[in-house]
Amino acid sequence: MPVRSAPEDVLPDVRDGLTRVERVVLETLHACQQELGGRSVPTALLYGRLVERIDLSSDELVRVLARLAAR
Repeated sequence: MPVRSAPEDVLPDVRDGLTRVERVVLETLHACQQELGGRSVPTALLYGRLVERIDLSSDELVRVLARLAAR
């Protein structure tokens, strides 16, 4: 798991309980869904777009997606 140096990377925001990483994942997922016309986004496509924006391992992405799906 990459080491996050900024507190907002790991601490949930009081407004909605999302960390910065979770928020970036959701924003990127939404953008990909818009491009695909509302269809499901393959995890590989999502991961490729995410690593352009943040330092994220594939294992960490799976954990974030599992946390978001459980909400």
